[in-house]
Amino acid sequence: MAGQRECGGFVYDPEARRVGEYRGEAGPYAMLRPVGGGREWQADPAQVRPATAAERLSAEVRAVNERAGVEYEMSRPPVPVPGCAECGALAAQRAEARERFDWSGETDANVLMRRHRSAAHPVTSTSP
Repeated sequence: MAGQRECGGFVYDPEARRVGEYRGEAGPYAMLRPVGGGREWQADPAQVRPATAAERLSAEVRAVNERAGVEYEMSRPPVPVPGCAECGALAAQRAEARERFDWSGETDANVLMRRHRSAAHPVTSTSP
């Protein structure tokens, strides 16, 4: 695996059943760090493979959820901001996932919309 992977690339470790950021090799092991940071773990370099786009997105969504904690209401889907093209595109993505009965895709769209809203449309407090 040495020379084939770049530090910072995302790989899937089938033994741990998770995506990690490739950090390099230490002895006979590939060192991986969880997406979003955390404690590194050792993996068999012969077993890890590049993460698919879906695996990477799922890991990123999980990391965002872990960082967010209880900062937002999870039981209700986020509402797109009127006139925002990105909010509209994410709402369309969510609607398409619902039509396909793709609950994971719907959840991913909701998380991405929450992330977008937090960055592009922050709520400002008007209370004293």
